Amino acid sequence: MNNSDLEIGNWKLEVGRTPGLHAKPPTSTQSVQPLTSIVLVNWNGARHLPVCLNSLRAQTVSDFEIILVDNHSHDESLGLMARDYAEVKVIALQENRGFAGGSNAGIRAARGSIIVLLNNDTEADPHWLESIVAAFERHPEAGLVASKMKLFDRRDTFHTAGDTYRLDGLPGNRGVWEVDRGQYDREEYVFSACGGTAAYRRSALDQIGLLDEDFFFSCEDVDLAWRAQLAGWKCVYAPSAVVYHKLSATGGGSTASFYDGRNFIYLIAKDYPSSLWKRYRGLIIRKQGSLFIEALRAWRGVAARARMRGMLAGFIGLPRMLRKRRTIQASRVVSDEYLLSVLQQP
Repeated sequence: MNNSDLEIGNWKLEVGRTPGLHAKPPTSTQSVQPLTSIVLVNWNGARHLPVCLNSLRAQTVSDFEIILVDNHSHDESLGLMARDYAEVKVIALQENRGFAGGSNAGIRAARGSIIVLLNNDTEADPHWLESIVAAFERHPEAGLVASKMKLFDRRDTFHTAGDTYRLDGLPGNRGVWEVDRGQYDREEYVFSACGGTAAYRRSALDQIGLLDEDFFFSCEDVDLAWRAQLAGWKCVYAPSAVVYHKLSATGGGSTASFYDGRNFIYLIAKDYPSSLWKRYRGLIIRKQGSLFIEALRAWRGVAARARMRGMLAGFIGLPRMLRKRRTIQASRVVSDEYLLSVLQQP
């Protein structure tokens, strides 16, 4: 934590079954490393936090800590935490560092061997965390575990069953808007875990680094997945790890359009391997061109203009991403054949 951070409520959750009855402050003799650290990034999300945190209190496992990183909220978030959730460690930042910066602040403070990022506008099934830990135990090759994320208000409908990355440079949510009929009930490899409920093995993060704060908001999870995949870490989808998400409750609109426009280009420049670029650059260039033309045709809309500004910012930022690219591509240990097995056709 840097000098601009303020720590509040430095308590440790010891028993997760009965809210509030067994939470007590750590003592100098308590040195046991929690198995899992759950990191929530919050910005003016007081209205969402009780549902999320109460669902964590109801988890079937208790060996975890909760860290909430507040991105300089102006609502009642900090007061709520101090009053009702003393078991949560709160890091109050003096500026909004976005999802990437906030998550990294939480990860640096975390003590767990597994780090889980969870959106503040979610509700976790009681078996969610137990299922994540079990998936890591079954798959020592996994650096990431993806949950089954469904819509909060339509609980039979998917937000994502693990994230995808297409050969034309477009990231996406696997199964988005589909009704759950059991089609994603198999544990399997996927490309990425959605940052709204992404679990990481600490040893993988120690090797590949944390979220890239230049992304700020959007696609930082995909960038991290690219770095993990290139370094040989797998991402496992755990269908029994279920989370319900209030989609776009704390983001979206023109903000998302700007960062999507910019960060799609950042991903290509930073992570897309040269060997695949040579084969699929035509697809990538055409896709970026079609996204720009689509936005241009709808230029009267705020979101469309934001996307065009984002794409321009992406091209301006290319030199910075290309400098980072050298290190990432030098760490690659996997073949084109493997990457093609986890990448998606357009």
